[in-house]
Amino acid sequence: MQRPARGFTLLELLVVMVIIGLLASYVAPRFFEQIGKSEVKATRAQIDALDKALATYRIDVGNYPTTEQGLRALVERPASEAKWAGPYLSKALPPDPWGRPYLYRAPGEQSHDYELMSLGKDGQRGGSGDSADVSVWDTGR
Repeated sequence: MQRPARGFTLLELLVVMVIIGLLASYVAPRFFEQIGKSEVKATRAQIDALDKALATYRIDVGNYPTTEQGLRALVERPASEAKWAGPYLSKALPPDPWGRPYLYRAPGEQSHDYELMSLGKDGQRGGSGDSADVSVWDTGR
């Protein structure tokens, strides 16, 4: 005697789908929050590396690149810099984790020699969380 083939009932499938949905609604926000935190950490690490490259540039040349020269001076010799001994970065100039170029200005505000920052996820000044600005001066220097 053969047993009839058994499958899942519609009710059992719906219960499983509800359970999976509840789990996903609990886990997904925490997962995406961690992604945002990792992008901010990557930004801070890249800014720190650029800061070190700028310090080496200053030691060689005697000053930081001008705003017009920008961070490009770390990978390409500016025409007016005879003492340039770069490139000061081992790879090409990176964009921030959101795909935009870092902002650089020399001299910087508040009596800093330069300003180096990313505008965060939203690309606008200010913000909070992963949309907050990340500056060389708030990375623990």
